Amino acid sequence: MNMDFNLFMNDVVQQARKEIVSAGYTELTTAEDVKEALAKKGTTLVMVNSVCGCAGGIARPAAAHSLHYDKRPDHLVTVFAGQDKEATAEARSFFTGYPPSSPSFALLKDGEIITMVERHDIEGHEPMAVVQKLQQSFEEHCEEI
Repeated sequence: MNMDFNLFMNDVVQQARKEIVSAGYTELTTAEDVKEALAKKGTTLVMVNSVCGCAGGIARPAAAHSLHYDKRPDHLVTVFAGQDKEATAEARSFFTGYPPSSPSFALLKDGEIITMVERHDIEGHEPMAVVQKLQQSFEEHCEEI
């Protein structure tokens, strides 16, 4: 059996992109997209997507399920680490005080970092534990929708 690795990875990446967009997040693929999105007033949740197992099995499901809550961010966006490198680097430039981490979530208000759920808060945890961390941040920093 001869499998083209790049073809396989393209399928994995496309599925990962589709999952997060289907959950209601806007995909940001350029540094300009990120600057524009993070300049918006209000709260913004940035999901730093990746192809690792904890992204697919924990982070993306948590990203979707965390939105079933009375308080939610005003804006939902995503960048893809390792794929859209300039967009991811630009997004990370807003995450002052936090090292690069993927998958991860950053909650910003008016373009300023409030808190993050980093990879070490995701990997090895149940999806519902991550949902609870996100919803706790929503409760503290977001308005009722």
